[in-house]
Amino acid sequence: MTASSFCLSRRAAVLGLAALAAGPRAAFAQNWPTKPIRITVAYPPGGVADAMARLLADKLSPILGQSVVVDNKAGASGSIGMDAVAKAAPDGHSLGFSAISPLVLNPHLGKSPFDPAKDIVPVVSVIASPVLLLGTSALSAKDFKALLAAAKAKPGALRWATSGPASLGHIVLEQVKAGAGVDITHIPYKGGGQQINDALAGQFEVLSTNASPAVISQIKAGKLTPLAVGSPARLEQLAPTPTLAELGLPAANLASVFGLFAPAGTPAAVVERLNTEVNQLLKDKDVLQKINAADNLPTGGSAAAFAKLIANESANNARIIKAAGITAG
Repeated sequence: MTASSFCLSRRAAVLGLAALAAGPRAAFAQNWPTKPIRITVAYPPGGVADAMARLLADKLSPILGQSVVVDNKAGASGSIGMDAVAKAAPDGHSLGFSAISPLVLNPHLGKSPFDPAKDIVPVVSVIASPVLLLGTSALSAKDFKALLAAAKAKPGALRWATSGPASLGHIVLEQVKAGAGVDITHIPYKGGGQQINDALAGQFEVLSTNASPAVISQIKAGKLTPLAVGSPARLEQLAPTPTLAELGLPAANLASVFGLFAPAGTPAAVVERLNTEVNQLLKDKDVLQKINAADNLPTGGSAAAFAKLIANESANNARIIKAAGITAG
């Protein structure tokens, strides 16, 4: 055997041993997916989560070579949908799309049917969605200062709708109430779709909701009045609208983070593949155009970074919930 053939044989042996060491994980990564993939959205159709999940499904399907379908399971501020994800088979064909709220808010209210730290695997952060504070036709005030004045003049008379108890919109409301010293009545919904329909019908005065194409279009049509935004900076499409931090309420200046999740036990190779593919999609011009059109912000990053963000937010929200006396009811 020549020296070169010996080296080649040795290299082949090393590669073979490496493949054996990888074992089932390498084989699974090579064969996955073997059937359609289901993404459970933890909110009703019509909201920012639903729109983003369907966009991801459309883009991932040709990349992965299998159909990717979206299934809406709303309720309990996202906990019902994420519980379904936690209890799904960890074979890489069951995923979830949600704000991080069911993992970082709900458990501190004693109503989580699953353990966020043990039953769910963060795959990738996808978008940060600013919280919009909007006035409906039932509100006479045309800016945030006038809103607070009206709330102080008639405590409890103003009604503020959110997507549910202990949702991020509810956290914003409670932080506004505490920071400005006002009394505003909370009107909780079970998601964004019906909340927007009732807002357009003037069923309440104020709502907090995530930015989405549908919401932005209603603002541009003059049917909803932007009062403030929860965002690191003013939004391009709503440039005259100040952030809550600018208005003197930095604790209320919050934005939602949405991402892709999987059941605990999902093969690491699948999580890594999905993370890589979604990060690539977040550079796609069509995907970016749709995200930016709704005044949302692409995030991305590693699965480990997403998990760290969730842990930090959970600890921070525990403090906020205790200080504000927020309950699930």
